[in-house]
Amino acid sequence: MSLKYYLIIMSVATLVCWVAWLMVLYYINPTEAGVVGFLIFYSSFALAVLGTFSLLGFFGRVWFSKEQIIFRHLGVAFRQAVWFAILLAVSLILQSQGLLTWWNGLLLITFLTIVEFMFLSRKTAGQ
Repeated sequence: MSLKYYLIIMSVATLVCWVAWLMVLYYINPTEAGVVGFLIFYSSFALAVLGTFSLLGFFGRVWFSKEQIIFRHLGVAFRQAVWFAILLAVSLILQSQGLLTWWNGLLLITFLTIVEFMFLSRKTAGQ
């Protein structure tokens, strides 16, 4: 798949996820939705954030990087967007349950940072 097609597909999918999230936000009553409604809400939100920050991370890396091979930025931007989407979705879930405190948030950030460092160290050790 070429870079152009990847970016078009990712942009369209991200837009669809944002529209789906807005539709869930507007049309689904949380008191009547049950587990399925909340699952759709959080999954559409996480996928929309994932696509948005994946694209922003990629374009930011291309803009500030001197590297000629821009395909290398796709994996890193996508992986870090996954961590950020997980952070936001889990934080929203914890907040909805009244369980989000500063130390829970700090533990979540620390855990995701350690996982990212594991990926970075694996890449460095492999080279």
